[in-house]
Amino acid sequence: MEGALTWDRNASSSSKDLAETIMSSLEKLPKHDLVVEDPNPPFHEERNPLQTKYHTPEEAKAVAAHLKRSLEDMVVTIFAAADKALAASGQGAQGEQEPLKVRWVEAFFPHTSPSWELEVWWRGDWLEVLGCGVIDQPLLNRAGVSSRVGWAFGIGLERIAMLLFGIPDIRLFWSKDQRFLSQFDESQPIRRFQPFSKYPAAPRDVAFWLPKSEASAVADTKASGSSAPSPAGGQLTEPSTTKTPSFHENDLMEVVRNAAGDAVEDVSLIDSFKHPKTGRQSLCYRVTYRSLEKTLTTEEANELHEQIRQELVSKFGVELR
Repeated sequence: MEGALTWDRNASSSSKDLAETIMSSLEKLPKHDLVVEDPNPPFHEERNPLQTKYHTPEEAKAVAAHLKRSLEDMVVTIFAAADKALAASGQGAQGEQEPLKVRWVEAFFPHTSPSWELEVWWRGDWLEVLGCGVIDQPLLNRAGVSSRVGWAFGIGLERIAMLLFGIPDIRLFWSKDQRFLSQFDESQPIRRFQPFSKYPAAPRDVAFWLPKSEASAVADTKASGSSAPSPAGGQLTEPSTTKTPSFHENDLMEVVRNAAGDAVEDVSLIDSFKHPKTGRQSLCYRVTYRSLEKTLTTEEANELHEQIRQELVSKFGVELR
């Protein structure tokens, strides 16, 4: 599900007035008692940049604050309604569930900046439920509404359902397994998911060095005066002139989906290391393969994993470890 909210600059006499208008609207939103972690600034020059050509810092701060409060209120409303419905169906007393805890995480999306993900603490881990951000202004310009500024979001309804009903695996929503479908028949009252046996998991790790920037590579080469293999991976030689896209975690998820589809149950970062001398960044992800339909053989899991490894190399120029 997606949505957006914008304000018209022409309705305000200045950027300061526009920011004040947005903050005034924020004050009218409902207050909540949600536990929220939000340690990052409204924008960051490198990690989560402001659209300096189009927005003032005050405007961006106001839009970000309005966005976050609005989406926090939406999450609170959804969970309160579900809690009430579950209590009415005899699935537990209303209000007995663990208090909601959420956090905002800086993110990257092609049509918003700055951008964030909202994660909910669930089963001892953080689960992403939505992505959002300040709308890319050129997008509004091309749509013929250049005077407007605002925010947009996309929420994974399946992720919300996982949280509400205790469903452990998002792939079950596309499964034809009657053990799952029968639990959520429209003629039945709302209920929590009752687990059933699954096929065994086949975890595989993929570790790699991210590509060095040209400046970093040249500096390392000059400092070492050697073409011997670096302990941070690769030869300390002049960088290739071939440009590869910068790597974001969302890119890995897309590669995994394209290569392995529903055969992957989970992808998680298990190690991150920055070499103290070269400054190169190493990442290690654990990919858990588990079919909903059968036990995957070692050969099948290995073949899928190798496709993912090679795709990372060809698309993003990483160096496998």
